Amino acid sequence: MATPLIMGMAVAATAYAGRYGIQAWQAFKARPPTARMRKFYEGGFQSVMTRREAALILGVRESTAADKVKEAHRRVMVANHPDAGGSHYLASKINEAKDILLGKTKGGGSAF
Repeated sequence: MATPLIMGMAVAATAYAGRYGIQAWQAFKARPPTARMRKFYEGGFQSVMTRREAALILGVRESTAADKVKEAHRRVMVANHPDAGGSHYLASKINEAKDILLGKTKGGGSAF
């Protein structure tokens, strides 16, 4: 007598769990896509930019090749360009970071 009752409850529980799973999957598929970009450098700037800070601003390593530095500069500059609503100050810092990593400007050692 108890076995059919337990079996009925198990089937009902499985059906409800399946229904909930299908609804959750449909809600997951319907959500808007999110940008999967890496997080950009957050924080204040040092008085004299170092190679480390320049690499953090562009999101590359200090020893990155010149073509990768230029590619990273373009990506960050597109996101912060003054003509697209960005800041002139940030644009100048991004350009300074590119120049330091490409060796066009001497990077400061330490800021005292």
